[in-house]
Amino acid sequence: VLAAWQRPYLNIFKHFRVEEWKRSAKEGDVAALTDTRMKGTIYRIRGSNPASSYLQLPRAGTQSLGLTGRYLYLLFRPLPRKHFLVHLDVTTEENQVVRISFSNLFKEFKSSATWLQFPFVCSSASEGTARRGVPGAAPGDARWTCLVLDLPSLLALYLSRRYSHLRGVKLCCNLLVKNLCTSDLLFEPGVTFSRARLGDLSCRGVAPMPRELAFPVPKGEKWHDLYDYIRY
Repeated sequence: VLAAWQRPYLNIFKHFRVEEWKRSAKEGDVAALTDTRMKGTIYRIRGSNPASSYLQLPRAGTQSLGLTGRYLYLLFRPLPRKHFLVHLDVTTEENQVVRISFSNLFKEFKSSATWLQFPFVCSSASEGTARRGVPGAAPGDARWTCLVLDLPSLLALYLSRRYSHLRGVKLCCNLLVKNLCTSDLLFEPGVTFSRARLGDLSCRGVAPMPRELAFPVPKGEKWHDLYDYIRY
């Protein structure tokens, strides 16, 4: 059961005050930028190799975030014509630490008892999802993406382990990141609060995106025409 301070969702960047760099660490070329299109602060992580540039939570590898929400949301955009890498360290109920990694560097899925590696395919705004199935450097017009990871399901499916909590996150180059969040709720972009109430989506555990996690949608535009929503 989610602790009260983590309900209904936990905005990780806000809660751990990433911008102060007291409870988070940065290495290499990591900058906070104001993005007018995204209407807020985003973090740009860039560098020639993943080990040299990253944003890490918590600050020390010996600490743990202790976040128990089922879903992890990562709002990010791969930098054009580059490779990116994201590591999530999760702890199982048996107290085993498992690393879950996503990257467009990986050609295929690989797994061991302590590491799951998922290839990530970036779609381009102009080609839509036509390029799916081909990992590789991000296209020039890579979209902002909401990546949703069902952490207990990933551990159960691939390792037959039971999920306990999210221990740490390491966002390596080359990425723009708007936010990170955990929740037991499945947030659906493009769903309005009134539609959610009408359709009674809440009984299925589906909820509209909270404002601080939402990507801006200009009047007359549709969310899914502008952004990608990917669920693992």
